[in-house]
Amino acid sequence: MRFALSLVALAALTLPGFAGEFTVGFGEADLTPEIGKKPVYLAGFGQNRKATKVHDAIMARAVVMADGDEKVAFVSVDVVGLFLPSVERVREKLTGFKYVLVSATHNHEGPDTLGLWGPSPVQSGVDKDYLKKVEEGCAEAVKAADKARTPATVRIGKASDPDLLNDNRLPVVKHDELVVLQFRQPKTDKPLGVLVQWNCHPESLDSKNTEVTADFIYYTVKQLRETQKCPVAYFTGTVGGLMTTLGLTVKDEKGKELKDGTFEKAERYGRLVGMLAEKALKSAVPITLTPFDIRTRELLVPVDNSIYRLAWSFGTLDRTMYLWEGTPTPKKFTATKDVSKPIAVKTEVGYLKLGDLEIAAMPGEIYPELVLNKVQTPADPGADFPDAPAEPAIYDQLKSKHRMLIGLANDELGYFIPKRQWDEKPPFCYGLKKAQYGEMNSVGPEAAPVICNAFKELAKGK
Repeated sequence: MRFALSLVALAALTLPGFAGEFTVGFGEADLTPEIGKKPVYLAGFGQNRKATKVHDAIMARAVVMADGDEKVAFVSVDVVGLFLPSVERVREKLTGFKYVLVSATHNHEGPDTLGLWGPSPVQSGVDKDYLKKVEEGCAEAVKAADKARTPATVRIGKASDPDLLNDNRLPVVKHDELVVLQFRQPKTDKPLGVLVQWNCHPESLDSKNTEVTADFIYYTVKQLRETQKCPVAYFTGTVGGLMTTLGLTVKDEKGKELKDGTFEKAERYGRLVGMLAEKALKSAVPITLTPFDIRTRELLVPVDNSIYRLAWSFGTLDRTMYLWEGTPTPKKFTATKDVSKPIAVKTEVGYLKLGDLEIAAMPGEIYPELVLNKVQTPADPGADFPDAPAEPAIYDQLKSKHRMLIGLANDELGYFIPKRQWDEKPPFCYGLKKAQYGEMNSVGPEAAPVICNAFKELAKGK
């Protein structure tokens, strides 16, 4: 009898879905908008920038990983951002997942999915039908990835290149580390897929472009698909600060400098990022991504930005506001439409430990200073809050050898700026005659302290 039971147990080890078996699958969905029937407002720069044609596809790309029957999904979509309510609707379409992360690449050359770039400052640029298509597409990409799951081994690689980033806000602090995960078939070593994470604004085409495109990410994915012969999913990371290609010297293979706002620069830069990923793959090492430890927290972040408050009052930004009573985690989240009082937005922060890999899921565009423990010390005398304590650095909370940060994860709250580097009022920092770019696209100076402290608590298991 014991012998028979042992045979049953041994057979169970070979069955799909048995606890402890790591599987992975990749899936995608084409979300390219139709041009011509109604205006498609492009996001990321000024208002009323209408798309005239499609250059390349807008995609949702998903990766599903499973430890036996316990599944987590990561999906990245080539748009400027998605608010938490959209992410919640994606999750409602999916069942059987321990966790679903939805991130936007922060593409500045795709359709407006937030509302800020419509025909005028008080008119949303969101096409509700298209937004529904995006949400459904994210879910379909996850379902396709789930269906494609197969046993896999994993390797992780890292590579850095500060010359591939321009930080156009002082102080210059770059997060120039690229992280790549490579999944392979255990018996044949055949590539199953690549997940790559890099930290740069997809805005190479600049503000005058009117063609729908995923910007440099299209070419990064293309480069890696050509060389690795497998699906590729790109995720954005630390893009605040501002990590950008604009103003960055990029030369073609013959040494000619390429101009901002051109597809030539977008392609060359995208392929250079792909080559950096290939460099990371060459030095990749085996990693275990199980078991899964997923910790998330819903919290309130106060909204002080007067433009955002007006946009919500006009309905340009479509999401619920909540009363702000001084604490990020009140006993009750109370919705309000009265923006004359202190208000806050509900968001989500995530800490993920996948075996030997720790991942920070940040709901916006975090500054490198806040990730790498490089908040300016002491503060510049011109800063608005020079005595504000430095926020707990995100990477200081991650104790594993391997780590990664996914930005615009499950929400888009704009920039998370170190409070002691906040600089709206004169005299301005560094002797400048006007304020630097950043604060106008942040919910407020308390965002970074609230987010970073919440993440510290999550990482400690509080």
